[in-house]
Amino acid sequence: MYCSHCGICCEKTEMLLSNADIKRLESAGCTREKFVRVNKHGYTQLRNNRGYCIFYQTEKHRCSVYRFRPLGCRSYPVIYSVEEGVIVDDLCPLAGTVSKKEIKFKSEKLLRLLQIIDGEAEKLNARV
Repeated sequence: MYCSHCGICCEKTEMLLSNADIKRLESAGCTREKFVRVNKHGYTQLRNNRGYCIFYQTEKHRCSVYRFRPLGCRSYPVIYSVEEGVIVDDLCPLAGTVSKKEIKFKSEKLLRLLQIIDGEAEKLNARV
């Protein structure tokens, strides 16, 4: 799917991160303390800066780590809604261009990712 770089998905992000996402971003030279925050439920998330993902460059309308971005970002606009399950985020201006094949593919990846993240959060919470 093509990205319009509008930044809507990067605004006030609550993007969950897996340990693999964190390692990938660190391998790109990012410092964990700069981009990771742990929420009250023990899940790691991307930090925000001035209302946008820490990596979103508002002046350029680009992600500074696009090649290394988290898997959740790669799945967008396919997201998981607690109320509805896997859906296409209608906030994305290109939501209507996502094919059924792409939705199926990204849904499977997203659900696997969420299982991994849940397991990682459980381990983190068990240590606390």
